[in-house]
Parts: sequence; structure tokens; C-alpha cells
Amino acid sequence: MFVYLDNAATTKPCEAAVSAAISAMTENFGNPSSLHRCGLDAQLAVDRARKIIADSLGTDSGNIFFTSGATESNNLAIRGAAAAHGKKRRKIVASSVEHASVDETLSALETNGFEVVRVSPRADGRFYSEDFLSACDEQTFLLTMMYVNNETGYILPVRETFSAVKRRFPDIITHSDCVQAYMKLPVRASSLNADLLSVSGHKVHAPKGIGALYIKKGVRILPIMTGGKQEKGIRSGTENVPMICAFGAAVEKLHSSIGERAEKVSAVRSLLLSEISQIGGVTVNSPEDGSPYIVNISAAGKRSEIMLHYLEGRGVYVSSGSACSKGQQSGVLGQFGIIGKAADSALRISMTAETTAEEINYFAGSLKDGIEKVRG
Repeated sequence: MFVYLDNAATTKPCEAAVSAAISAMTENFGNPSSLHRCGLDAQLAVDRARKIIADSLGTDSGNIFFTSGATESNNLAIRGAAAAHGKKRRKIVASSVEHASVDETLSALETNGFEVVRVSPRADGRFYSEDFLSACDEQTFLLTMMYVNNETGYILPVRETFSAVKRRFPDIITHSDCVQAYMKLPVRASSLNADLLSVSGHKVHAPKGIGALYIKKGVRILPIMTGGKQEKGIRSGTENVPMICAFGAAVEKLHSSIGERAEKVSAVRSLLLSEISQIGGVTVNSPEDGSPYIVNISAAGKRSEIMLHYLEGRGVYVSSGSACSKGQQSGVLGQFGIIGKAADSALRISMTAETTAEEINYFAGSLKDGIEKVRG
């Protein structure tokens, strides 16, 4: 049996996305910058996809800039804001559980003289907006906070925090990495009070290699690449038309069913939690009110990598954490109080609306067998 439960790492592209990509590669293959009809047709296809992404975020097309993925979007947002505003103000506030594409970018800026304050959860494992507000001051130019943590599914208080900070410090730029929230939870730029939002295609049933950055009108960031002035000069380089079209097609296909799909995933998550509660030694690391799409567990002190490969041998695919960490602990679990053997044995199960009860039952049975058979 083939059971894929690593959807937080990447999802299978939907048929609409695949069809759109093939069409753009075989029929509408012009360069959008070309001045002839083939170029115009390609540009119109890009414009259509841009509008779809914009509509899904409740904004205008002019605020959407295509990138190669969320890592580039996060880099562009943070480095671009630092380049535009870092001469006068040098402080950035962030959560302590950010994705590597944010955290390592912040670390790089620290080596160049920027001050980065990382706000951690309190003893109860939760973040509070007032802690971020207290960390901000007149020297702060950027606040960055992910919406859904990619390892545990914890939902951070983005809306409350951004709104509180904007009331006291209206000039602070607010940025959210929305990769694990987009197309799973309602993500509207205005309701989040976000100036910058990063999203990714391959987490929402589009191909890899495409993402977007929302930039609120009037918010100034500088490009981190120079070239042919595509994307209004914010992101130079010939547009990846097939992937852009595929991204737009996936969002168009799935956006109207966000609520329905979340209900399906919640039901599957409930079944998963029920099944693993009957397996001795398994603890759940994800909060009850987290994203239903991600469940993090610790499996009876059995090392994650060994258990992962045992499950793979049974046709079950999960992860030991963020795919970008290549199996290395990121430190995020420790921020949530998950340390020692619990961290060493952590597994991330991530689902979609296509995940079935049969697959969950098979996973639970395989996990139970693994705990009984696998040595530390």
C-alpha cells in the first residue's frame, strides 16, 4: 500500500495544474517580454494567474509578485526591507520558530550589524502578541512571523500581533510566511494587517519552483536581484510561465473549497489521534487547536530516522521535521518544549483532503508494528 503523509513537505500537483503547465510549455510558450503575439499571449496567461492569486488573498493583481518559491519570497521580503529601511533603523523582531529561509536570512543580517530579537513561546508553549509588541521599539523596521508552524501545526497569533504593533508603531513593516496556512486556512492580507505575505505553489497542489510575494501598495522594499526589470523590477528574470499558470490553475481549482477541505482533514486528523492514542508510548506534540493538516508525534523513544525508514519499508511516507532540514533537528521543537528523546523520536504526519481513513488506519498499524520491532 502507498500512503503519502508528507504533504507539508510537498503535495502532489492536481490535474488542473499539470494540464496548465503542459499547455504553457507546448502551446503558449512565448516569452512574456516579447512584443509579438506569442509574447502577448504568454503575458496574458501570467496576468490571469496573477489575478487568481490576488483574488485568493483579497487584494489587487498589482500587489502580487511571482518568485521561484517561498524561500525566495521570504528572502526578498526581509532583505528587500532591510535594504530599503536599514540605514535609519536596524532592528528586526521575529518569532523563534521561523522556517530556515527566514531564520537563516535573519542570521545573515545579524552578521551585517542588524539587531534581531527572536520572541519565544512562554512556559505554556504559546505565543502572545504582547511579547512581540514589547520587543518592538522606534528602531524596529520589520516584524516577521509565520502563520502556521511547519513542524507542529501551531497557529501563531499573526492578526492580533500585527494589529497591535501597527497601532503603536505604524511604520513597522509586517511580514508573514504563510506557506502552511495558504489554501488551508483563510488568508487575507488586509485582515491579517500584513504588509508582506509569502506563499508557495508546491504546498497547494501546484508544481515546485513557483511562489509569490504579496507587497501592500505603498510599502517600499528594494530588489535583491537586478536584470531585465520583470515583475516591475522587484524580481528580475524571465517569468516561469508554465509554473505560474500551474500555480494559478491549482488555486482557481481549490480556493472555493478551503472550508470543505479543512473539514475533511479535521475528520481525518480526529481519526489519526484516536488511533495513535491506543498505541503505547506515543505522545502528540501538536496543539489541539493547531492546523488540522499537521500532526507531530513522538514515537516511544524510537529514533525518528530509523522509524521513518521502517515506515517507508511498509509504503508509508512521513517526515522527521521540516524537509529543508534534511533530517537535522531545526531547534523549533525545543522552542515548544519538546526536547531529549521526545525530539529525537519526533515524526510529522501531514495530510490533505485526499487522505483517507484507510490510509490512516494503515499508518497507525504500521507505526504500532514499528514501535514493537524497531530498536532505539
